[in-house]
Amino acid sequence: MNPNPVGRMVWRLIWHIVFSAIFAVCTVYVLLASAASLARNTPKELEAVRRFLYRVYDLFFAQFPDFMFFAVIFAFFVLYMVLFQIRRYRYIADINRAIAHIAEGNFDDEVPVRQRNELRELAVHTNGLVERLKRSLDEERRAEQTKNELITNVSHDLRTPLTSILGYLGLVEQDRYRDEVELRHYVAIAYDKSQRLNVLINDLFAYTRMRNGAIAMQKVKLNLVELIGQLLVHHRLAMKDAGMESAVHAAQSEIAVMGDPNHLARVFENLLTNAISYGKDGRKVDFHVRQAAEMAVAEVVNYGDPIPSTDLPYIFDRFYRVDKSRTEHDGGSGLGLAIVKSLVELHGGRIEAESDAYRTVFRVFLPAAVPDEPEGKRPPA
Repeated sequence: MNPNPVGRMVWRLIWHIVFSAIFAVCTVYVLLASAASLARNTPKELEAVRRFLYRVYDLFFAQFPDFMFFAVIFAFFVLYMVLFQIRRYRYIADINRAIAHIAEGNFDDEVPVRQRNELRELAVHTNGLVERLKRSLDEERRAEQTKNELITNVSHDLRTPLTSILGYLGLVEQDRYRDEVELRHYVAIAYDKSQRLNVLINDLFAYTRMRNGAIAMQKVKLNLVELIGQLLVHHRLAMKDAGMESAVHAAQSEIAVMGDPNHLARVFENLLTNAISYGKDGRKVDFHVRQAAEMAVAEVVNYGDPIPSTDLPYIFDRFYRVDKSRTEHDGGSGLGLAIVKSLVELHGGRIEAESDAYRTVFRVFLPAAVPDEPEGKRPPA
């Protein structure tokens, strides 16, 4: 791209003026020479033409020789200037029509890109502007759609347990129970629904804060193998109640990453909870931790029902549930994996999933911590 399009325009105009003047002078001289030759060699059949040419010459050039000579040269100069610029004027008209059409809201159209001058650059820049505007409008529409879906899903997921809580507490308040056993049963259900409501609200707040960039990160160097081992110890009762076993497999006792311990614990806690909920039939959950180049890789593997290939690309979307027929208790809040993805990306990593008839794997990639230099190799302070 020429950094000075104005200079290019000036030079182009100067060259057009110079060439138009040269062509005009040459044209006039050629015409005069042709007229003189025609006058000298006019056959008898064209005698009338010769007398007409002499009459025109006497009328204009004989009385005003200098003025008419330069007037004819100027006329041809203007003609050549128009001829040199005609393609440019047509291109300007095409650009104007295209921009006017785009301004009516037809953002899928483009300004034609032709010629090799500053107008081409204008067309390219205009197309780039339209493309960015189109992307901005698409993102705005998607954001609006996402907000509407979020409100709809939150309203539905909050209303379901809240309706149950109000219903059972209403029965208790109206003394519509047979005995204390039924009373405790109603209270237990209301408590269970309120616990689910609390989980959903907490997940919703966490997800919203992460999406808005309002979450605080306090990264420290930590041992990923030890973190996952402690997590399995804390959840051994939940694993036992689900009839499942768990184990950590790592070739190294220490694989260090830089991360926030609380947030990384939540990442693997959500993945473990997901494995318990959806992989219960497999009876076990395996954690494989290894280091690959500059990344630490943690795999959470369960051996339950596979995730359908049609659902696999969308499992990290908020409020997406693979099995729409699950009850609200088994189905979770629909935000767990979305929170996991956001937290992993905040740590500069990524997460991916794969599933087949044998196993389902959630693979977390986190930047490995830079190893500490030995004391003797550290540069002096």
